[in-house]
Order: sequence, then C-alpha cells, then structure tokens
Amino acid sequence: MSTQIATAGFPTKKQLKKPELLAPAGNLEKLKFAVLYGADAVYIGGQKFGLRSKAGNFSYDDMKEGVAFAHQHGAKVYVAANIIAHNEDFDGMAEYFQTLYQIGIDAVIVADPAIVEVCKQAAPKLEIHLSTQASTTNWQAVQFWAEEGIARVVLAREVSMEEIRQIKAHTDVEIEAFIHGAMCISYSGRCVLSNHMTNRDANRGGCAQSCRWKYDLFEEVEDEDEAALPMIGKKELPLFSENDDEFTMSSKDLCMIESIPEMVDAGVESLKIEGRMKTVHYVATVVNTYRRVIDAYCENPDEFVFKDEWREEILKAANRPVTTAFFYGNPSEQDQIFGVPPKMAKYDFAGLVLDYDAATQIATIEQRNRFEVGAEVEFFGPKRDNFVQQVTELWDVDGNPLTDANKAMQIVKMRVSQPVRPYDIMRKEKK
Repeated sequence: MSTQIATAGFPTKKQLKKPELLAPAGNLEKLKFAVLYGADAVYIGGQKFGLRSKAGNFSYDDMKEGVAFAHQHGAKVYVAANIIAHNEDFDGMAEYFQTLYQIGIDAVIVADPAIVEVCKQAAPKLEIHLSTQASTTNWQAVQFWAEEGIARVVLAREVSMEEIRQIKAHTDVEIEAFIHGAMCISYSGRCVLSNHMTNRDANRGGCAQSCRWKYDLFEEVEDEDEAALPMIGKKELPLFSENDDEFTMSSKDLCMIESIPEMVDAGVESLKIEGRMKTVHYVATVVNTYRRVIDAYCENPDEFVFKDEWREEILKAANRPVTTAFFYGNPSEQDQIFGVPPKMAKYDFAGLVLDYDAATQIATIEQRNRFEVGAEVEFFGPKRDNFVQQVTELWDVDGNPLTDANKAMQIVKMRVSQPVRPYDIMRKEKK
C-alpha cells in the first residue's frame, strides 16, 4: 500500500501504511514478551478448538490477564479456533465464543465454515479471521469469504508474492500472510500423516510432526525360507547404503526478513510469525528483529538499506535452515532438509533482567539456563542496541559471591557494562 505525494519544488516521497506485526503466544509469559518486544497483535490458543493442543494454551483467567496487558500496551489478542471439526467437536462451542467476546478478545481465527456460522450466531460482534487452514489461494475465494462476513483472510502458505499483489488488486479485504517460522510439508497444513501413524489428528490439534522423523527406504520381498507362512513370509531389502543420509519430509523454515519491503508494498495488512510452541528467547528475538525492519522501511522507504545485522540476529533464534518457500516460485529440493540439517547458530536464554541499579551498575537477573563467571553473554531488549560482555562478578541475593548460576530460576546479581531494563534478555552462545 504505497502512494506518491508530490509537493511543488520537492521530490516525491513514498508514503506507506505500516502493517501489523502479529506474533505467537503459547502462554501468558510469551504474550507479554511478544507485546513488549514490538508485536502489534498476538494470537493465542484456548483450551478448546485450536490446532496446538500441546502448547501451553490459555485458560479464561489467563486470557483476561493477557487481554488487559495487551490492550494496556496498544496491542490486540486473537484466539485460534481453527480445527477442522467433526460432529462431536461442536459441544460447548457457542458458549466458548460468547465468553471470548465478553473477555475482550479482538478476533478469532477460524477455518471450518460450520464454525464460522456458529461464531456469527453466538457472538455476532466478534471479528472473524479465516485461518490459513482454509487454503485460500485466489482473490475470488477471498471475496467469497468477505461476503460471508470475514474481516481478514490468512492466506495459504502456497501463495506467491505475485498472487498476493493480484489478490490485493481485486479485493479490499484485509490480508494476513506468514513471514517466519516452521513450514508444514502438507498442503496448507492439511495433513493426515500424523493421524495415520500415531492416531493423533493434526487437523484437530494433535500433530505428532511425523514428517520430521527420519526414514529409511526398504523394499518388501518374498522370503524363500518362509514361503509357506504368508503372514511372515516377507523380508525387507534395504534400498540404501550405510553412508546415505536418512530421509525426512521436512521443509526448511520460512524467513522473509529481507523481503519485508516487498510484503509491505504488496499491501499485506498483517505479517505473521509462526511459533506458539517456541521459546521466549525465540519470540523476543524474532519479534524484535522484524519490528526494526518494518519500522525502518516504513519510516523512510526511499532510503531503506537492509542491514546484515538483522539477518544475523534472526539466525540466533533459528532452529533450522531457512527459505523463502513459495513466495518466489515453487520450492525445490534446496528448500527441504535431508539427513542431519546444517548446524545453526544457537543461543541459550541465560537470564532475564528483573532490575537495574544505575548507581552501582548492578543488574538483578533471573537465571533461565546455567551461566558462570568468565562466560561471554549478550544482552538485548526492545528499542535498544545489543551489547556483549563477560560475566566478571556474580552474587546471590544476600551478597555472597558465586562462581555460577546453576539453579533453575535462581535470582542473582551481576555487574553490567551498560544500563539494562526489566524484560531485557541475557543470552549465551551454546558450546
């Protein structure tokens, strides 16, 4: 969404509408970090009707606290209710949506047409967003859903950048697109592999991530020694050698950090990060980095230059190698993971800043992973530059010197080389 505004005697300057940055929040703590580190909105799961049954998820009381916190900071909260429902899944659904509206949830994310209708009837003022699970890939489908009362469509993962431009050219419906995180190997997440292999239905929140298991290939042949026993008269002939990589059906992770200008120019209203089951460190790092890129481009698009440090920062939270997936053409074998994936730079969430005394330069830290005197650590936080230092001194809350912080959630104090703030994160590189 860009326009050119001309002023007599001055060059034209592109003016942009800044898109929403939408972050995952698997629990209340992650919600707070996502909002503080720059998310305009977060999406969460309740304890029913969502596709991440193994995430922490939110009770009604957690939702109330999360909504209050988000709204206090100018952010919105969306609830995913995007299962593909079977007949027995509708019990209590109408009351669920009514409660979400009363709590103050800003929108629900729904995939099943029947659930859309239940929500419209039960809570007519509750905004509905169409989930990526609905596999929407063209502008006519987007328009259809708009006529059904859908306020926003989350596009299928398989939509290209050019197709997004075409959709925006033909509709005025809000569009949401994923920009970062894990990619499902099945079409728009419509997978039955988990159900078949583990009896856990991925379309009702039970995905076992069977595609990420390692597989070997065998051919089943007749066993001449057991020919008289048809039930056990076969043997497996390996179709691989011992030095071959084990095969997976796993995709590299999506990363569009360098393509934010194109996403903004294409008119996408909401840029979505995947990862409700990821760590606080992941959420804070990824949200913080995309926040900086979006702000830098929208504030001065004509002079925007991508910084290598943004790419490096994103990779500090990467679990797998990254790809741009379908945005610039169909993925190839280069976008898949075969065998053991390359090692990515990995960091531990070492500690959370609780307090800072400017007079003594002493920070109070809540330990999240073991660290010790002599370790090199990095501090980062919202709207501040990162800095690296060595842990030179460490004390417990009573002032007794320590050689390391080795107890879970231990409160310690340490001298820091630059001012820090509550909710800043201290991390260390894994050895």
